[in-house]
Amino acid sequence: MNNTVNIIKEEILSDDWYVLKKTTFNFLTKKGIQETLSRETYDRGNGATILLYNRLLQTVILIKQFRFPTYVNGNVTGMLIETCAGLLDENSPEEAIRRETEEETGYVLSSVQKVFEVYMSPGSVTEKLYFFIAEYTTDMKTNVGGGVEDEDIEVLEIPFNTAMQMITTGEIKDGKTIMLLQHLALSKIMEQAP
Repeated sequence: MNNTVNIIKEEILSDDWYVLKKTTFNFLTKKGIQETLSRETYDRGNGATILLYNRLLQTVILIKQFRFPTYVNGNVTGMLIETCAGLLDENSPEEAIRRETEEETGYVLSSVQKVFEVYMSPGSVTEKLYFFIAEYTTDMKTNVGGGVEDEDIEVLEIPFNTAMQMITTGEIKDGKTIMLLQHLALSKIMEQAP
């Protein structure tokens, strides 16, 4: 634990969908000054995301689904193109991303590669997101995907170069998706022979 932080009080403001807390704490600054601060944090659990790629076809698998927070913040349709992702739900990051990949895209993967882990919005959200990539082949598709229960997901197979252009045109606006596409471009994986 960090000895410069001393939690004084925690209040649960909401526990409807996830947990919103207000925490009051003492913080010892670099100058040795003890400050009493208050912050709100939104805890939705940790998650994982994955970019599926095919070097032979030069394609990637993305999904498209309605995201209400983007709708209320200027996305006219609310539809977002993004990488497959989901919460860990008591699983390891690798187990969770394999489950989410099959549910959302219909692909059963033989192996996944963790590339990094990131706090996506550390000013207020506690979530840590684990990022993966995996090569897919057409024979790995065992069902249509589309999600489970209340999910309504469209599976997209897009040429890699087109996906990169979609960042510039604004068709892809999701942070985790841009990070994984940029990782794939920087690593030059798509240029290697399958």
